[in-house]
Amino acid sequence: MAVVVLVGTLDTKGEEYGWIRERLLRAGVDVVLVDAGVIGEPRVPADVDRAQVAASAGADLAALRARADRGAAVTAMADGATATLQRLYAEGELHAVMAIGGSGGTSIATRAMRGLPLGVPKLMVSSMAAGDVSPYVGSSDIAMMYSVVDIAGINRVTRPVFANAVDAVAGMAKGFAAASRALGPAQLACGGRPLIAASMAGVTTPGVDAACERLTELGYDVLVFHVSGTGGRTLEDLAEQGMFAGVLDLTLSEVADDLVGGILTAGPDRLRGAGRRGVPQVVSLGALDMVKFGPLASLPERVRDRDVRVHNPSITVIRTSAEECAELGRRVAAKLRAATGPTAVCVPLRGLSTLGGPGGPYHDPAADGALFGALREGLRGSGTEIFEYDTHINDPAFGRAAADRLHAVVSAARKTP
Repeated sequence: MAVVVLVGTLDTKGEEYGWIRERLLRAGVDVVLVDAGVIGEPRVPADVDRAQVAASAGADLAALRARADRGAAVTAMADGATATLQRLYAEGELHAVMAIGGSGGTSIATRAMRGLPLGVPKLMVSSMAAGDVSPYVGSSDIAMMYSVVDIAGINRVTRPVFANAVDAVAGMAKGFAAASRALGPAQLACGGRPLIAASMAGVTTPGVDAACERLTELGYDVLVFHVSGTGGRTLEDLAEQGMFAGVLDLTLSEVADDLVGGILTAGPDRLRGAGRRGVPQVVSLGALDMVKFGPLASLPERVRDRDVRVHNPSITVIRTSAEECAELGRRVAAKLRAATGPTAVCVPLRGLSTLGGPGGPYHDPAADGALFGALREGLRGSGTEIFEYDTHINDPAFGRAAADRLHAVVSAARKTP
């Protein structure tokens, strides 16, 4: 039978969780109730009590209560709830997770939900869901449902909201349980075909499209991530979770934004997730010839004397300098040297974006040469191979060659014990 895990603070939301548990049981699913409360006494019994949750985080419940530090307690119980959900999932005792709460309960529950793989159903009913939910959702696939009123009892508003949430999560759990029996959890998103992650921007679309078509021909499913900051962080998170058989990271503009101060940075961990997990990857240098800022009027004074292009009303770009390109080459090389899995770099020598090809406004052989040279030097003596092509990144032949290279790397990795 499908299992829905409820995680929440039973000292403040015990009545509501008791009602939800009964509705779930009537909906034909098993329920595991996890208590992540710490201050007051639980109002209903839990299947995994708060002392067990605290212990899962290496904490002592009595010590947390004695400190009377709510922030520390919430952090510890969030860590414990995360470990608890991961254990239940690994044991096959979690096919969906649901929670209700205000700001504190939402923070604890969504932290735990984010620790579960993509595709595991996650539903958060929250009084915070009508605002900015990005701190709660992050790069996960959590479904946020607005409670309309504060969660304080079963009443004429919360009753239908909770009932709809119960019906939704019960259905998701049943579907996920059935799929889990037919496929391994890591294959659920792609129906059993190996899953590849690819990075793309508008300025690298033709080359990435050609690569994706080739990978599909070779028997893969491909997820394309737009390098918008959030897209890169999501790619890294899922790669580190082991979601992908391989990563085709052809577009690295977020790395340039991180160096120069653009608005679409994915942070310093961009280009590290696949390497840390040991996932086979093929990397290129797409869009490292530019940095993205906001509307033209918001362009920082320090870059106004650069080669500025209005990409669209919301995005303005500047050309990276030779000095910046050299540093980008060093950074990319350092990150790839640290990779624990098979890694290759495909370098298109005739341009890195639609703006950077011969005749284009960002065609700058000296700057590109500084990038290529620093990359070669940084990878010298490493296990990362460099393959250079006398093409533009958007040449379909380059995209197909990069896809074939990734297929070779993935295939070799699968044959290696």
